[in-house]
Amino acid sequence: MDNAVRLVWRWAEETPDALVLREGERSWTYAQLRAGVRGAMTELAGRGVGPGDRVLFVVPTSAEFVLTYHAVLALGAVAVTVNPLCTQRELAHFVDDAGCTFALGWHEDAEAVTATAEAAGVPLWVLEPGSVTPGGDAQPAEVASDDAAVLLYTSGTTGAPKGAVLTHGNLLACGASLAEALGQTSEDRMGTALPLFHVFGQAAVMFTCLTFGASLSLQRPFDPAALLRMAADQRLTGLAGVPTMWNAMLHAETDVTAEDLTQLRLASSGGAALPLEVAKAFRERFGATVLDGYGLSETAGASTFNREEFPRKEMSVGRALPGGRLAILDEDRNHLPPGEVGEVAVSGPYVMREYWNRPEATAAVRHGEWFLTGDLGRMDEDGDLWIVDRKKDLVIRGGYNVYPREVEEVLYGHPDIREVAVIGVPDERVGEEIAAVVTPQPRATISASALRGWLEERLAAYKIPRIYQFVDELPKGPTGKIMKRAIDRSETATEGERPSRVSTSTP
Repeated sequence: MDNAVRLVWRWAEETPDALVLREGERSWTYAQLRAGVRGAMTELAGRGVGPGDRVLFVVPTSAEFVLTYHAVLALGAVAVTVNPLCTQRELAHFVDDAGCTFALGWHEDAEAVTATAEAAGVPLWVLEPGSVTPGGDAQPAEVASDDAAVLLYTSGTTGAPKGAVLTHGNLLACGASLAEALGQTSEDRMGTALPLFHVFGQAAVMFTCLTFGASLSLQRPFDPAALLRMAADQRLTGLAGVPTMWNAMLHAETDVTAEDLTQLRLASSGGAALPLEVAKAFRERFGATVLDGYGLSETAGASTFNREEFPRKEMSVGRALPGGRLAILDEDRNHLPPGEVGEVAVSGPYVMREYWNRPEATAAVRHGEWFLTGDLGRMDEDGDLWIVDRKKDLVIRGGYNVYPREVEEVLYGHPDIREVAVIGVPDERVGEEIAAVVTPQPRATISASALRGWLEERLAAYKIPRIYQFVDELPKGPTGKIMKRAIDRSETATEGERPSRVSTSTP
C-alpha cells in the first residue's frame, strides 16, 4: 500500500499503546489515532469526499488537523492546506485554482472560509476540539506512489501562488530520509509550534515522527517560554522551529535551564537561514546544539541536513539527505566545481511532481532530473552545502554582488541587535543600495553610525549598508520567517536612533 497513512496503520498494529500525539492536556496512542482517522474518514465520505477530490484545509495546528488530514489522504483525496489567516479573496483563489469540492474550517476563525465555501457552492465542515468521533473499520484507499496527496501553495513572490503537488511517495520519502539522517527512533519525543499547514511542520516534522513510530507534541500559538517548559516537562528529545522561534526562545524569560533539557537531542531549524550567533547563544544558554537543514515546499521541506556523524562546518546546511543529490549550476545549467557559487539544484524522491495545472511553470524549474531551486549556493568536496542567498534577494550595488545573508550574519553578532533583514533599495547612482532593517534588543539604543562602524571592521566597504531602518518588529510570515518583500523600501530619512523609519549613513 503506497498510501502515506500506512504509517499510522503500521504502528497501530505493532505498537498500539505507544503515545503518538499530544496537544495540551489531550493525548492519543497509535491505536486511538487510527480510530480517530477512521471516524473522520467515515464522516468525510458521508459528506461526499472521495478519491481525487481536492479538500481545502483552513485549520490551525491541532489534533483535529492531524486526524482529518490523514483521513483525507486515506480516502485518496488531496489536502490543500493553507494559512487559517487567509482572506476570503485568497481562499477563493485556492478553491478556484485547485478545483476544491469540499472545505474544512476551524470554529475560531471560520468567517472567511464559510463565506468562501458559500460563494463557491462547496460543502464545509467546521471543526472544533472533539469534532471527530473515533470508530469504524475503514481502510486506506489504494493509491500509486505518484498520486497527489497534498497541494502546497507557494508564497506568490513572483506572481499568483502556485500549488506544488506533493505525492504520497514524496511524503513517505521525506519522512524516511530525515528520520535516517537524524537517527530518529520510536523512543523520540518531538515537539513543535510550527503551523501544520506549512511544509516544514506537516512533512518534515510530522511524517518524520510517524516513520519510526515516535511521538509529536503540538503547541499553538507559539509561546517561547511555554515551548521550553513543554520540552522540559515532557522530556522531549527533539524540538523543531524556524530561526525566529529559536531567537525568541533564546531571549525568553523562563526558569528552564540547560539542566532541564539534558534529554533534548534533536534541535532542528529550517524555513530560513539560522544565524550563527543565535545558534551559538542558544547552545550556551540551554546546552542544545541547533542543527539546520535546507528545503522548500517543492522538495517536501527537505533536501539537506546537518548530521551528528559528520563534522559540523560553520554556516553549512549539511549534505544531501539519503536518497537525494545536489548540484551547483551556472546560468547555462553547467555543473560548477566545488567552491563556486551558482544555483542550487536538487534531485531525489521528495521532489514535487509538478505545479498544479501549470506545465510552463513546472518546465521552468526542471532541468533533466534536477529541480532548480532559485537559491544561490556553493558546495565543498565533501558535498556540504552553503546557501549564499536567494537569487531574488541578491543585491547588485555598482556592479558588485552583495549577498544579504553575509551582512546579516555580521549584524547578528552585534549585542544590541535582536533581528535584522538586509535588502536592496533602488538607487539611480549605483542601481541598488544596501539597506539594513533592524529590530534592537529591548531597551537598547543603536545609531546608524555605530552599526556602520561595527561593519567596517568586519566587511569590505562595498558590502556595507548605507541605509538603516530601525523598527519594533520585522514582518513575518505564518511560520515566523522574516518576509523581506513586506518591508517598505520607499521611505528614506536622514537620521534616526529607534523610530520606525529609514535613516541613511553617508559613505
